[in-house]
Amino acid sequence: MNRTLILLFLLIYNFSIGQTSNVTNKQLSKQEIESTFTENIRKQLKIDNSIYRIYEYNDKIGKHFVIMTQNKIDCEQRKECFDSIKVFCYLFQNKTYKMEWKLKDFIVPNSYEYSISHWTKYFSLDDYDKDGIADPIIIYGTFGMNDTGDGRIKIVIYYKGNKRVIRHQNGILDDERHTQVDKEFYKLPIEIQSNVKTIMKNININGHGIFPSGWEKAMKNKELKIIEN
Repeated sequence: MNRTLILLFLLIYNFSIGQTSNVTNKQLSKQEIESTFTENIRKQLKIDNSIYRIYEYNDKIGKHFVIMTQNKIDCEQRKECFDSIKVFCYLFQNKTYKMEWKLKDFIVPNSYEYSISHWTKYFSLDDYDKDGIADPIIIYGTFGMNDTGDGRIKIVIYYKGNKRVIRHQNGILDDERHTQVDKEFYKLPIEIQSNVKTIMKNININGHGIFPSGWEKAMKNKELKIIEN
């Protein structure tokens, strides 16, 4: 093998190694939640709502926990209803929890919305740009008179500690549907943008939402407000 081929092989090998991420994640079991996040720990972290799910992930920064909570209320429309949700992300180092970010949202008061929930079917903790740091993507939505048909959807992306959001209003009629994209979303690595668009496609396919026709072209053109053509 001549010297040129050897150098080419080494370049390809090093590139492939550089593209491999060591980010791992898992959902904690009920037993793991109870043993790790005891009542005392929850009080310290001011986690007052009931815990829905907890995910642990490890990247080059360290060990993190994403804690999803919800506040249950009585309602007639569904078996379980919630008027608000909260999500916390903690970095666990030296036996100490350090908050990295948190979000909270709620149903609109005195509106047709009756519940809000985490959509963990679309939740993601992958490292899309292969920099060794996880890129959390949180999705949740509200329920209205026509279930998800006229509820709201939010897609929240955390990248290097900064939040970008895509907000969508569902609707039965075409002119009721509209999507708003944060300007900073288009500055995200293309790998993250592509994954978010895949999530949006799956939301359409699964009947959990309908984005305005032509939304893919609109996002390709970096539009911030997308309505039905």
